[in-house]
Amino acid sequence: MSVAREVAPERAIEALSWAADVARDPTLLEQTPGRPSPAEWRAVSVSVFREHMDRLLCAKFPEPGLDAIESVGGLDAWLPEVAAMVGFGDNEWRHKDVWKHTKQVVKQSVPRLSVRWGALLHDIGKPRTRRIDERGAVSFHGHAEVGAAMFRKRVADRLGFEGEQRERVHFLILHHLRAAQYDDSWTDAAVRRFYKQMGEGLRDLLDLSRADITTKRPEKRRRGVRQISLLAQHIRDLQEEDSKIAPLPKGLGTVIMKEFGLPPSKRLGDLMNRLRAAVDAGQIEAQQPAEYYIAYLSAQRSAFGLD
Repeated sequence: MSVAREVAPERAIEALSWAADVARDPTLLEQTPGRPSPAEWRAVSVSVFREHMDRLLCAKFPEPGLDAIESVGGLDAWLPEVAAMVGFGDNEWRHKDVWKHTKQVVKQSVPRLSVRWGALLHDIGKPRTRRIDERGAVSFHGHAEVGAAMFRKRVADRLGFEGEQRERVHFLILHHLRAAQYDDSWTDAAVRRFYKQMGEGLRDLLDLSRADITTKRPEKRRRGVRQISLLAQHIRDLQEEDSKIAPLPKGLGTVIMKEFGLPPSKRLGDLMNRLRAAVDAGQIEAQQPAEYYIAYLSAQRSAFGLD
């Protein structure tokens, strides 16, 4: 009875290391090693694969590095969801090559590990969601949600993603389209909802959104980058505003209406604005009990038109 020989991972590790080195020095791409067998790739430990892939993704030249790992079968063995994007594009259906786009997004993204992984995986849902209508128009409706589910159910465990990094990469895949939807019609309330929903992942998401603009049309690219920058500035302005201590206590308007017999009205709004201005001018103190402001108004009834 023969005993199956254990497959050694050395050739696969050598190929993996070479691909990561190519991402540092593209001239090494010409020194292609042999292509390991699927069994040899499976013999590589998760930790070793991630160590070299993390190095590849965060290197200066990730595009040739990704071409290298694809050429030796590393994507087929470890990331079939990414391998499915190779060749998925222009030649058949008249839309941009998804693999070429993905590599460019990785290159353009900031070299933070979670963002680079998010860039690599953000479109893995596209091959499963492609639809072509009767006019030949291509769409990928729901690809962000499908891709995020693929990551959570398969990719994350296979590649050993854990804890905060696992959640962040999932978050980036799921929400990578959100920031690009911003336009001038978004109200302050809409922007507040957006940045509060995005939470601690906001910075990474905005960085990925900028990187996701790969159009070859200069004006379209400038417009896309400008919209992300406008959104970021809008958020900063609102965060600065929201970080300030409110000059008046909550519920003061209700107390004033009851005390002086005022209905909800423009007059009440003007009165509240004058109180805020008095706080800003240092004439009265901020965030005092409602009785403090009632006493102030009562002492100056004529000035505030309360006679």
